[in-house]
Order: sequence, then structure tokens, then C-alpha cells
Amino acid sequence: MNEQSPKIDIAGPESSDYSPPALRGFCVPEAYPASPSTLSRRERFLVIALAIGLSGVLLAARSVRPDPRGLGTHQQFGLPPCTFRVLFHRPCPTCGMTTAWAHMVRGQVVAAMRTNVGGALLAMVAMGAVPWLLISAVRGRWWGWIPNSATIGYPALGIAVITLVVWVIRLAIG
Repeated sequence: MNEQSPKIDIAGPESSDYSPPALRGFCVPEAYPASPSTLSRRERFLVIALAIGLSGVLLAARSVRPDPRGLGTHQQFGLPPCTFRVLFHRPCPTCGMTTAWAHMVRGQVVAAMRTNVGGALLAMVAMGAVPWLLISAVRGRWWGWIPNSATIGYPALGIAVITLVVWVIRLAIG
């Protein structure tokens, strides 16, 4: 080292009277999970419950015949006609979603997309989510990726926007 270059002491003085202030009211957990991907027993139960719930919706979609009009399939469950359609004589953004799900569970992707793009996308997500949730629950760790507000929220927002855009286009066309 060159004798002319200045020496910089970054370690500070050898002794100091400084001590950091005490953290009052700060709670440190006794044990952290092995990894953020690890599922607790409660979380595993909730993941299985979600998989069962989605499976129930998919089975319900399988139990009805897709209405050839592209909407009204939900009436096979004893539900009334779409109130929006009855009042305004126009389809609502979700008109045809049940029909799209009924097509998707039968592998009729094109028919589902023609009926309601948002519904078809939601059905695809549900069909992919059920095995992913069950595998994650059995393993006790998230499989592939860890869900968070971004990985759930952005796709959900995207599907909502697609649903609304397609609805507006359908209203404009006629």
C-alpha cells in the first residue's frame, strides 16, 4: 500500500458507551417456520377445504347441461333468470359464466370461450388449482410457487378486466 494514501478507520473507536435503545412492546416469535412455503396444520386444512370447495363447484358445473342459448344454465339449479337481463334486456358481465363452466368441465374450450371468456378462464384456474392445492396440502409445502397478494390479485384483476371488456364489446355489437 502506498504510504501517502490516507488510512480510514471504518470500525469506529475501540470502546464506546453507546448501547441501542431497548425495544419495548416488540414481540419476537419463539420459532419461525422452516420456510415461508411450509404449511401449518391449520393452513393445510384450509387448503384442503378450498380444494374441496372448488371441486364442488366443478362437479356442480358437470351436473348441468350447457344451455344452447349460451346463458341461463344456472336456472337448472332452481335460480331465477338474470335480474340485469330481465330489467335492462341486455346481458350482464357474468351472463353465461355457468354455461362456460359447464362447457369447460366437458372439455369444450372453444364453446366456453364463446359463451363467457371470464367464466372460461375462471374454470381453467379452478381446474388447475384443485390438484395444485391437494399436492401442496399433502406435501405440507407449497408446490411450485407461494401464493401471495400479487400472484392471486393480478390474475384475478386480469380476468375481471377481460370479462368487462368482452361485455362492453358484446353490448356495442348488439
